[in-house]
Amino acid sequence: MYGTFQKHLIKEIGDIHEAGLYKNERIIVSPQGAEISLESGQKVLNFCANNYLGLSNHPELIKAAKEGLDTHGFGMSSVRFICGTTDLHKTLEKKIADFFGTEDTILYAAAFDANGGVFEPLLTEEDAIISDSLNHASIIDGVRLCKAQRYRYPNADMAALEEELKKAQAQRFRLIVTDGVFSMDGNVAPVDKLVELAEKYNAMVMVDESHSAGVVGNTGRGVSEHFNITGKLDLITGTLGKSFGGAIGGFTTGRKEIIEMLRQRSRPYLFSNSLPPMVVSAGIRMFDMMSETNDLQDKLHRNTDYFMEKMGAVGFDIKPTQSAICAVMLYDAKLAQDFAAQLLDEGIYVIGFYYPVVPKGQARIRVQLSAAHETEHLDKAVAAFTKVGKKLGVIQ
Repeated sequence: MYGTFQKHLIKEIGDIHEAGLYKNERIIVSPQGAEISLESGQKVLNFCANNYLGLSNHPELIKAAKEGLDTHGFGMSSVRFICGTTDLHKTLEKKIADFFGTEDTILYAAAFDANGGVFEPLLTEEDAIISDSLNHASIIDGVRLCKAQRYRYPNADMAALEEELKKAQAQRFRLIVTDGVFSMDGNVAPVDKLVELAEKYNAMVMVDESHSAGVVGNTGRGVSEHFNITGKLDLITGTLGKSFGGAIGGFTTGRKEIIEMLRQRSRPYLFSNSLPPMVVSAGIRMFDMMSETNDLQDKLHRNTDYFMEKMGAVGFDIKPTQSAICAVMLYDAKLAQDFAAQLLDEGIYVIGFYYPVVPKGQARIRVQLSAAHETEHLDKAVAAFTKVGKKLGVIQ
């Protein structure tokens, strides 16, 4: 049987190549940072990691991870409710709740699991989920696993959301779900207006803070801080794999009764191994650092403003952003690939994004700024973009 299926796969993969949509993986042989080394021996500046605060190789986190390894071992070999819960796990959960101003937190192996495991335990076919059209794939998959009625509104369109909320009055409970920052565009969801509509139409609110926590808000506490609505969100999901150290792990934090129900019924939590102690130990230290100083957030905001201003001045088509994501629009998939490849030759590591990661005809290069970048890194990136942009006819 596989012989026939193999021919089918070969053709499909060939079609992906032909359409200019094939994804290659570059191999890194150094720690994550502003500058990285590739297997080819080339040293490049990294502008496409989710390493927003530059913590992925921070010595304090490495030290904390080693301490966790020494005191609690390598792995838990168990799920949480059997014998996979340590004092470290409980400490990190409290740190996260304190950071976001919520009542309780539950840890997952990844944010994908957090979003995949949140809807089904809480809602049934009697209920409704109202979801932004540009929500992350993990939210989309989580919604698919739930039997609740599904409503969708165009990205950040509050008038359209209100119409969907009116329709959803037919259901028992309503949950509005949105990304805090939309990962491909970099825009911040208007969560303040969303909360107003939720109160008007008796709905709960869930925000995925994966790309906004550590980035948005004066102290990096995400959209609730940005809009001064701390305590008004019922659920927040997020990751330890971006701003918060860049390793692995996800979380859901919010109302204590919701978190307790997830501990009892959320399948990714019940059937996946606990996070390794070294990751949890580093996470504890990271949240302590976030509370001790705001230097990294301030530097990230300065870097983002500087880069956006310089790129706009030379004529690139850039989506407005309130985050550390700068979407340089190219619209053509092949052009995005060629542009990224030529930037690599100039020592700038970025990736072209195209269908199915973004809609057809919306190809781009997503530049992600970091507190690890220095001004000379930003200037080198702008110069490289300018050189390649002129060569490929993107700018004059």
